[in-house]
Amino acid sequence: MDYDPAWPALFAKHAERLREALGDVALRIEHIGSTSVPGLAAKPIIDVVVVVQDSSDEASYLPALIAAGYELRVREPGFHEHRMLRTPARDTHVHVYSRGCAEVRRYLLFRDRLRSDAADRELYALTKRELSTRDWPSMDAYATAKTGVVEAILGRAIRE
Repeated sequence: MDYDPAWPALFAKHAERLREALGDVALRIEHIGSTSVPGLAAKPIIDVVVVVQDSSDEASYLPALIAAGYELRVREPGFHEHRMLRTPARDTHVHVYSRGCAEVRRYLLFRDRLRSDAADRELYALTKRELSTRDWPSMDAYATAKTGVVEAILGRAIRE
C-alpha cells in the first residue's frame, strides 16, 4: 500500500493511549517499521516499540495494556524477552522490550536511516515491492527474505 499521511497521527493516538495506560512504566514509546518512514509504502499496520524496565516482568505492564484494549499475541523469552500485543482490529502492533535492549537500537537506527537516506529508502522500497509479488508460506519467510537488505542498510547506518 502507498504511504498514508494519516499514519503518524494513528501512531500518536496509540502513543497517547499507551502513555495513559502505562504512565512512568513506559520509559520510551517510538513509532517503528515502514509506516514510520514518510513516503515509504507499507502494510497498513502501525508498529510501536515500548521500552519498560524489564519486559520479562509482565505484571508491571501487561495488565495495563490489556485493560487499554491490546491483546497479547507473542511471548518470546528467548528473543530479548520480546512481547508483542496488537489491537483487535490487527492494525497496530506493540512490541515491548527491556531498557538497554540492542534490538530497540536496531529498530531506531534502521528507521532513522530510511528517513534520512533517499537511496537506502528506495532500495528498501524496491526490495519490498519485488518480494511482495511472491507467495510466502508465512510473514516470517517474507521477513527473512528481506534480511540481507536490512542488514546492509543497518551496516551503513552503524558506520555513519
